[in-house]
Amino acid sequence: MDLVYIETTIPSTYFDERTDPKIIARRDWTRAWWDRHRSEFMLVTSDPVLNELAKSDHPFQQEKIDLMKGIDLLPVANEISDIVSIYLNRYVMPNDPFGDALHLALASFHKCDILLTWNCQHLANANKTGHIRRVNTLLGLHVPDIITPMALLGDDY
Repeated sequence: MDLVYIETTIPSTYFDERTDPKIIARRDWTRAWWDRHRSEFMLVTSDPVLNELAKSDHPFQQEKIDLMKGIDLLPVANEISDIVSIYLNRYVMPNDPFGDALHLALASFHKCDILLTWNCQHLANANKTGHIRRVNTLLGLHVPDIITPMALLGDDY
């Protein structure tokens, strides 16, 4: 069973009510995967995801947090901050030590098979795949597949 790291954009997209057709499609794909296929995977997340969801006030905040209940939390080991620093210094991720670099470091360090995200600018981006692979290989880290829920829907879509 594949180990899947659930990043912040997944619960956020699940409850997104914007009417842009692209947002509606992402929300529908996220809900379809979450509601019908997540049981095929072992899901994990992290305190940083829960902290992001708890920050400030936004629509469906509590529902997003509740969606993540029961999902195992990956520990933030001491090595994670070093990995994040390397990602930032090598321009693998934007200069936000509590954002995308942290999620990638956690998923890589804990050998997650998949990092599930809708962040297609910095994470699920084909132009970044090679760079992430090179840096993780140099660090001796696992390279998770970084994909969106749509890629896991199989014959549903």
